[in-house]
Amino acid sequence: MVVALKSSWNAANAVTVVRIALVPFFAWALLADGGHEAGWRWCAATIFLLAAATDRLDGWLARRSGQVTDLGKLLDPIADKLLVGTALVLLSWLGDLWWWVTALILVRELGITLMRFAVLKYAVMPASRGGKLKTVLQAAAIGLYLLPLDTLPGWIAVLAAITMGAALVVTVVTGVEYAYQGWRLRRAGKREQRRERAADPDAGPSGA
Repeated sequence: MVVALKSSWNAANAVTVVRIALVPFFAWALLADGGHEAGWRWCAATIFLLAAATDRLDGWLARRSGQVTDLGKLLDPIADKLLVGTALVLLSWLGDLWWWVTALILVRELGITLMRFAVLKYAVMPASRGGKLKTVLQAAAIGLYLLPLDTLPGWIAVLAAITMGAALVVTVVTGVEYAYQGWRLRRAGKREQRRERAADPDAGPSGA
């Protein structure tokens, strides 16, 4: 009997790889001509928003075709963090965004990602509605800050600041929620392991 194996390389994962591949082009466009030339800023903003939009596309393709793979689960958050992290660091380096904002967001994103991997042996932490809102707000705020704000009406800069402020609030709140959820999953997982060992005295430390 021949069993067909599901390939990790499919349309959804190809989109994710394209998103990763767009990051260096985005960085190059943002830094071109000193980082403040209007034409290049529009180009960088366009590349960023195009790459950010594919975040929804790859997930939709994977679910629609029933091709959710372990490779996709690994690459998708890497692509997201790489794109957002690069944008934040470069904006701060160019003096367009305070460093503490970049540091706060990156520490939260890295911390929650590491926590997800730490509790993976107990359960998978799905993205919450707040987490999805955080992603949208971050993308919108960064997209606005990428624009040549000094050539645009002042209200756009105000809108960018307000959107980034909202993104920061949601980022922190959802970070606390995810941390609590991870702690509960880890505690429940350890409790279940203790019950399994108690039910099977001959089992080793791993319950095997």
